[in-house]
Amino acid sequence: MEVNDREKLLGEGPINSLMIKFAVPSIIAMLVSAIYNIVDQIFIGQYVGTLGNAATNISFPLAMACTSIGLLFGIGGAANFNLHLGRKEYDKAPYFIGNAVVMLGILGTLLFLVTEIFLHPILVLFGSPADVLPYAATYVRVTAIGFPFLILTTGGGNIMRADSSPKMAMIVSMTGAILNVILDAFFVIVLRWGMFGAALATVIGQVVSGLMFLNYMRHFKTRPLLKKHLKPSLPIVLQTASLGTASCVNQIAMMIMQIILNNSLKHYGLLSVYGESIPIACAGIVTKVNQIFFAIVIGLAQGSQPIESFNYGAGNYRRVKKTYRVTIIAAFVVSLVAWILFQTIPQQLLGLFGQGSEEYYEFGTRFFRIFLFFTWANCIQPATSQFFASVGKPLRGMFISLTRQIIFLIPLILILPLFSGIDGILFAGPVADIMAAVVAVIMVRIEFSDMSKKEKNRAIIKG
Repeated sequence: MEVNDREKLLGEGPINSLMIKFAVPSIIAMLVSAIYNIVDQIFIGQYVGTLGNAATNISFPLAMACTSIGLLFGIGGAANFNLHLGRKEYDKAPYFIGNAVVMLGILGTLLFLVTEIFLHPILVLFGSPADVLPYAATYVRVTAIGFPFLILTTGGGNIMRADSSPKMAMIVSMTGAILNVILDAFFVIVLRWGMFGAALATVIGQVVSGLMFLNYMRHFKTRPLLKKHLKPSLPIVLQTASLGTASCVNQIAMMIMQIILNNSLKHYGLLSVYGESIPIACAGIVTKVNQIFFAIVIGLAQGSQPIESFNYGAGNYRRVKKTYRVTIIAAFVVSLVAWILFQTIPQQLLGLFGQGSEEYYEFGTRFFRIFLFFTWANCIQPATSQFFASVGKPLRGMFISLTRQIIFLIPLILILPLFSGIDGILFAGPVADIMAAVVAVIMVRIEFSDMSKKEKNRAIIKG
């Protein structure tokens, strides 16, 4: 697509149609990322058991770390690229894409090395009980090999969408996911390789997707991507990271929360009838099922990014506000459906991941219904965080990213169990969700008011 055609599309095209064009492939890409984790857990739950489920939950913060790095430079590179195109700074825009790709590769390799060297201390830090540790170590030792490719694919989806190739982003992600499912069935069911087989299937899918993205970058469409654009530049890297910080921090916050949650469940589970492993296994299942619906919300928010960034850069504030409203409405509908499912069929959802004891089903059902009680409002915080990043205000986006996980949820997880044991952990979730939603609404209303003032000033100047 030529630059002028792209500008006309983003600046004048119907918002609803643009959201479908950009958000649907983004949603599929995010769902694929969630599927990478949940498919393994289904096969492991069915053919390894509760300890295997607990092991995948222990390793989950590392997957979040990969996503955080991918979003840091994927969203940051895409947002800067679109903002500079909106300002007609065509020569500068490709540097943000080139530097983003290089940083994704470097940081992915570093995370792989750190994980392999410090594997056991990391898993213990993440809250692994002694009987779960061998399963988690087997799984992570293999999946770490795929970290660089997973990070490239996660960040690459945003970069390809910025290049007006949302379908290609979808194809890249889906190819790896489908391959993962097929190989999971073969390695785990046919060859009975257990944790190792599930991990190997995941890595192969990630490598294939990562290589497909790198091949795409050889034919970047909007502006030619040259070798000079790949040379790391500190100002470019810092500016790129600044606009990806909000989404990155949101994932890091989720990672930190998951680590604290695992350790709290281990401690208070030991003091309850459930023991150490059951709460951790159930929490992992609930988190990953919720991640499927949360992936749709994040996909909607990411799909809105090219539209919001370009129009904010061009001063079309009405289109920016309309895009945000469309995103929130769609995200709310998805979140409401998720809430209904979590409240009505929690035991059936748990059953997808294998059989367990009476205590297993009791705790898992209560975790679904209580911890995710305000899921219907949880869409506001991530969508608003992405909105501020898209309009070039990363500090506000980062603050909103911190509200639910760091500012509200972690203190509640640490404080409430002191008075009500493991039940306090369950009630921390809904309280944090509603508080984070209220903060996000207040901040976006202030931003909308500021945009309205800018619109009036532009009208006065033109008049």
